Amino acid sequence: MIFSLFISGCAKKPILYSSDEIMEEFIPNYFEYKYLSARARIVIEESSGKTTRGTLNIRAKKDSVLWFSITPGLGIEAVRGMVTRDKIRIKDRMNGEDINMNFAEFEDRFGLKLSLETFQNLVFANIPNEFSYRDRLLRIGKSFELTQVRDGVRYHSKVSTTHGKVEELTSNSLNNLGALLASYPSFETVNKQPFPSKMLVKLSFKIPEEIQNFIILVEMTKIDTQENSLSFPFQF
Repeated sequence: MIFSLFISGCAKKPILYSSDEIMEEFIPNYFEYKYLSARARIVIEESSGKTTRGTLNIRAKKDSVLWFSITPGLGIEAVRGMVTRDKIRIKDRMNGEDINMNFAEFEDRFGLKLSLETFQNLVFANIPNEFSYRDRLLRIGKSFELTQVRDGVRYHSKVSTTHGKVEELTSNSLNNLGALLASYPSFETVNKQPFPSKMLVKLSFKIPEEIQNFIILVEMTKIDTQENSLSFPFQF
């Protein structure tokens, strides 16, 4: 229900351009930073009907590490995670499950192909992969429609012609074992750059004998970038 409110809209006819015209106009916007810290309100809906509301804290060092912590209303941390270039680690006190895997192991278990770059692009509303002439690109109204296929995963991005950020993303494995959808209904300016102030994410992945779905709503309340180093505390 929540997700459909952000994805719905009227279909528009594509405006025809030559390939060269589209390529020249398409300038995706990547958020630039060294270290980042952010705070947000978060709502997580699970397939079982369970809903968790709380505070999300994020810390990041560009292209090195993305750290996050979720604290529900009682003030006791429920989930802490850290994603690096080679591994994903999650301490889940809500469900009593921990993850300590490289990305190949994670994909084999859950059917989702992830990486540090995937997480960064998701948080900052960047296009999922570097643009290439092998990709399919159309301009429709005030958006570019970008389709990319990489390593067995198809990505479809709706990119704003105004600020060059992803407004909607659909990603699914070609074997249909996992999928990720994201919508970014609003942006704010951070260090003279567009930053998604609200995002809605739907994750679908396999666990033994069933598909698990999560819907995650994030509303940013504070975003800071800095040159000085941040700490990323994590232990099982």
